[in-house]
Amino acid sequence: MKYGMEFAVIALIIVFAAIFLVQDAAIQATGEEAWGGADDEVAELIESSGYEPWIEPFWEPPSGEIESLLFALQAAIGAVVIGYIFGYWRASGKTA
Repeated sequence: MKYGMEFAVIALIIVFAAIFLVQDAAIQATGEEAWGGADDEVAELIESSGYEPWIEPFWEPPSGEIESLLFALQAAIGAVVIGYIFGYWRASGKTA
């Protein structure tokens, strides 16, 4: 079989995706947030301890969508820089 490994990888991806979707549906059926993360829990813990920040941010994005956009833009710029560095490094090794 010529494409045996490719079929095995695809089957493995499908199995993991199915497990993920089943667990996500089970968590959401209980009414909880499925993949909330620990940031909110830690922020609540710190605020309940009486901590007061020393400074305030000089600018806060007007919405969560803008914040996500800026984060994605930062990630894209970083990926371009890293890609350029690896491309330059690989091309410099191919001098004739």
